[in-house]
Amino acid sequence: MAKKKKEVPIIGITVSKEEDFSGWYTELITKAELADIRYNIKGFVVYREWATITIRRMYRKTEDLLDKKDHLPLTMPSLIPESNFLLEAEHVKGFAPEVFWVTEAGSSGKLTERLALRPTSETALYKMYSMWIRSYKDLPFKRYLSCQVWRYEGKMTRPFFRGREFHWIESHNVFATMEDAMKQVKEDMESTYQILRDECCIPIIFFQRPEWDKFAGAVHTYAADALMGSGKVLQLPSTHLLGQKFSKAFNVKFIDTDGEEKYGYQTCYGPSQSRNYGAMIAYLGDDNGLVLPFDLAPVQIVIIPIIFKGKEKIVLDKVKEIYDLFKDKYVIKIDDSDESVGNKFYTWELKGVPIRIEIGPRDIEKQQVIVVKRHDGKRFEIKEENLIERIDEIAQNYTKEIKEKSLTDFESQVELVYEKDAAIKAIDNGKIVCCGFCSIDMEALKCAEIVEKEIGGEVRGKRVDEEKHEFATCLICGKPAGCTVYIAKSY
Repeated sequence: MAKKKKEVPIIGITVSKEEDFSGWYTELITKAELADIRYNIKGFVVYREWATITIRRMYRKTEDLLDKKDHLPLTMPSLIPESNFLLEAEHVKGFAPEVFWVTEAGSSGKLTERLALRPTSETALYKMYSMWIRSYKDLPFKRYLSCQVWRYEGKMTRPFFRGREFHWIESHNVFATMEDAMKQVKEDMESTYQILRDECCIPIIFFQRPEWDKFAGAVHTYAADALMGSGKVLQLPSTHLLGQKFSKAFNVKFIDTDGEEKYGYQTCYGPSQSRNYGAMIAYLGDDNGLVLPFDLAPVQIVIIPIIFKGKEKIVLDKVKEIYDLFKDKYVIKIDDSDESVGNKFYTWELKGVPIRIEIGPRDIEKQQVIVVKRHDGKRFEIKEENLIERIDEIAQNYTKEIKEKSLTDFESQVELVYEKDAAIKAIDNGKIVCCGFCSIDMEALKCAEIVEKEIGGEVRGKRVDEEKHEFATCLICGKPAGCTVYIAKSY
C-alpha cells in the first residue's frame, strides 16, 4: 500500500510588520500576488489581478464622487509637445528632470519637436481650455482624467508607493474668482477624506506644503499625509491652488458679466489610485496578510467545505445551497480545491477576504455554519435560518469596524519638541515631530535644509485644520516662530 503523500503547508507572512515593516511589505506583495517587479524596465511594475480589481473599484468610487460634485470626464493624449511645457517657466523647471522624452518615431526618424510622456496634464489640458472657455457662462469648468503618468523618479522605487509609472485621476478646474478656486481646494480635501478615510479606512491629515515643496507653478499646495507602520509618512492626494499663473501662460480667458475679458482662476487635484492602494494595504494589513474594506475586496465571501470521506456530496450540496443565497448580492467564491482546509484558511486570510464560511458534516447536522471575520478573527456559529440576516449585518458593519479600529487619534503619533536633540530622537522612534518654525515661506529654506541633514526628516508643512499647539521660537534658528510645522521621514 502506497504511503499517503505528506502535504506541505502554505507558508504565510514570515516577517513581523511591527519589527520589519519593509520586509513585511515585500512579503505581502509577493505572497498575496499583488505585483511583480520583474518587468525589465526599472521602476515599472506589473500590477497583478488581485490588486487591479481593488484599484479599479477605487477608481469607480472616486469617479462617482467627482461626478456627483459636477465634474465631467475627459480623455487626453499621453504625449505633450515640448512647446507646451515652455509656456509656464516654474512648471517646466519643476518637471523637466523627471520627463520621459519621445524623440524618434517609426521609419521617419528624429521628430522635429520632442514629445513628453505625460508627467501631469496641465500643459496639455490648458491649451484646450483656452479654446473651449469663452464666457462666464462656461464657469465653473470642472473636468477630470483617469489616466497614467510617467516620471523618471530618482529615489528608490517601491510597488504602489513610488514608481516611474503610476495610475491616478487628475481634476483640472477653472473659476471666475480666487474665492471660488479656494472653495474647490477645500472641496478636494473633503473628497479625499470621503475616499481615504471613509472608504479605505486610512487616517490622514492635510498640510499646506512649504513654498520650497509646492507643486511647480502653484500658488499653494495642500497635501494629505498618512503615517505608515514604518514611522514614515506617505503623501497621498494633493490639491493645488494655481491662481492665474497657468491661465495667463495658456491664455485661459472668459468674458465676464461686465463685458470685460478676464483670466480664469485655476485648481488641480491628483488622487493617485495606485499609491492610495499601497497606503491602504500597508496601513490595514497585519501579520496574516491583507485586511481590506468590504466594498474593495475582490472576493467578499469565501465558502470552505470541510470534507470527510463518505460525506462529500452532502457537504458540497449544502455549500452550493449557501452559495446560491448570496451570489446575487456579494462577490462570493467556493474553494473546492484539493488543498487542505488549513492551507485554504492561510490563502484567504493572506488575500484579505472579509468573510469566511466553513461548512462540515457536523455543522449540517446542527443546521448551522461557522462564520469568521478576517479583520478581527471573530468566529460565530450561526443557524441557517438566521444566516442571511447575520451575513448582511456583518457586511454592513465590516468597513465601519475597520475604520474605528484604524483611525487612531493623530495626536498619538505626534511628539511636541522644543530642542533639536529631542527632534532627532523622536524621528528615530518613528514619530511625527511638531515644533515651532520661522515660516513655510522661502526665507525658511535654510532651516528646512538643516532639518533634513541633521534631524533626518522633512518639513511637511502646517496643518490645514485647527492647530492646537503654539511655540515661541523656531526649532532650528531660535528666531520667533511664525508658525507650527510637522516634521517626518517620508517615502
